[in-house]
Amino acid sequence: MPDTQSQYKEVINKCERLYVNKARDYGTSWRVLRPISIVDQIYIKAWRIRQIQEKGVQKIADPIEGEFIAIVNYGVMALIQSGLPADAPIDMSADEAKRLYDLHAGEVEHLMQQKNHDYGEAWRDMSQQSFVDLILVKLLRIKQILANDGQTTVSEGMEANFADIVNYGIFALIKLGESKN
Repeated sequence: MPDTQSQYKEVINKCERLYVNKARDYGTSWRVLRPISIVDQIYIKAWRIRQIQEKGVQKIADPIEGEFIAIVNYGVMALIQSGLPADAPIDMSADEAKRLYDLHAGEVEHLMQQKNHDYGEAWRDMSQQSFVDLILVKLLRIKQILANDGQTTVSEGMEANFADIVNYGIFALIKLGESKN
């Protein structure tokens, strides 16, 4: 049985490297994104993967792996945004962006460990299509929460849904890596 913890760390480190390099190139311009805009960015990525899965044809060379990395990174960005005060500056250093990424990625990893314990790594038996569908479901839930002014009655909030999206993206990337080997 593969070691989930080391696979998870390898994938999140790859995602983080891209995130930090983009922070060095672009700064933290993503900080202007409101929650709905982040949802839409993730939706575009997940919908593209779904279209490629359904059609079996890919016309743009950008690999599906890159779309899953973007889903993970946008999910972490959403968690960072939700943890910052409304008046926090848009600009932050690449080091501060990395620190916040590590903080939220660590929280999501802890959630994964807890769920893996309870669910017995059921994700290993899931299809790539299911990961995409579940990401899309979580995005639709977040859109509804936003339409409800961020309020839920009995359901998890936006942060829990973004954390699940990050974990589904990481699981998809682990499985993509396994299929390449």
